[in-house]
Parts: sequence; structure tokens; C-alpha cells
Amino acid sequence: MNESWRSRLNAEFDKPYFAKLVAFVRHEYASGTCYPPGSKIFNAFNSTPFESVKVVILGQDPYHEPGQAMGLSFSVPQGTPLPPSLRNIYTEIRNELGVEPPSSGDLTRWAEQGVLLLNATLTVRQGQAASHQKQGWEIFTDAAIRLLATEREHLVFMLWGAYAGAKAQFIDPQRHLVLRSAHPSPLSASRGFFGNHHFQLCNDYLLSHGQQPIVW
Repeated sequence: MNESWRSRLNAEFDKPYFAKLVAFVRHEYASGTCYPPGSKIFNAFNSTPFESVKVVILGQDPYHEPGQAMGLSFSVPQGTPLPPSLRNIYTEIRNELGVEPPSSGDLTRWAEQGVLLLNATLTVRQGQAASHQKQGWEIFTDAAIRLLATEREHLVFMLWGAYAGAKAQFIDPQRHLVLRSAHPSPLSASRGFFGNHHFQLCNDYLLSHGQQPIVW
């Protein structure tokens, strides 16, 4: 994990819940196929150092089918077909900004600009969505969100869906921009994700605080 995060999250590593979490994850990876690959579990933290974060996009847990999960929420490796939620995200970007997103679903380019693509749960068993929830990951990632909310200023938090929206309780809306809407999943995108203008609102906010906008 990038040292800027490791030093701030160090206290979490010493807590009993984290020891149990590590034991659980090791057993799961030894017992069957899990995602993302072990080297990519902390990819979000490695790709976007603490001081570089401008925007947080929170997902729930990694993709659970082969070849998709890469440790960045909503992102898939170069050459992988776009999952439905990411396809809807690209549609909203196109509609809002009038730009054509790249064909690739690899969002590393966002992470390198300061977009923390964080899943609340960082691992999952193949073919079993939510299989690693409530094992301790959420405590760990909540700690990361709290750190950003308290130690940084003028960040943009994009919270899509009820699960992500619940994290708003950790964030002072006087210090940060909190954007909430329906999730981009096909089951809910038409109920408030499409037309949410989050990508434009994000860039307007960053510009108003002297920061470079994100090239979505």
C-alpha cells in the first residue's frame, strides 16, 4: 500500500478486526478463486496517494466474474467489455459534457488524476456477489473515508445508491461537496442517476477551489 495511506491507516492494521480479516481473506484465496488478484487488492490506494485525492467514487464490492476486477471501483482492464454500470456512467458523461469517453473501461486514467475509486469491500469470491461483506473490510474503508473527510478540504464525494449514500454521515458538507444519486446499475439508473450532472458539478467545484478539473 502507498506509504501516504499506510502511515495514516497504520492503527487499523493493529486492531483485532483486521487480524481476523486478513485470516479470512487468506483462507478464501487459498480455498478458491477470488477477485481481484492479490496484488491488486489495494490498487485504489496505490493508484491515488492520500495527498492527491480530489474526488472519491465509492463502489460496493469488486466485480465477481473472471477478468473484470482490478481493485478500482467500476473499472475493468483494457480490452474487457464494459459492465452495465460502467456503460451507464459513460452515457452520463457523454450526455453531460458532450464528450465521447474512451472505449476502454480501465479507469486508471481517472485514478492518476486524483479520483479515488474505492470499493467498500475490497475482495470477493468468484461468482458470489457480496461474499466478503461484513468481514471487516467496511470498517477499514470507512476509516479511509473518515481520514479524507477530516484531514482534507474541498473534496468531491460521489455517492451513488443507498449503500454509498450512507457514507455521507462521515462527511461535513461544509468542507466538501457531497453528490448523491441513484446507482448507475441498469436496475436504478433511470431513477435518478441519468441526469444527475455529477461530473459537471464535480469539475465546477474543483475549478472554484483552484484545482484542475478531471478529464473524464
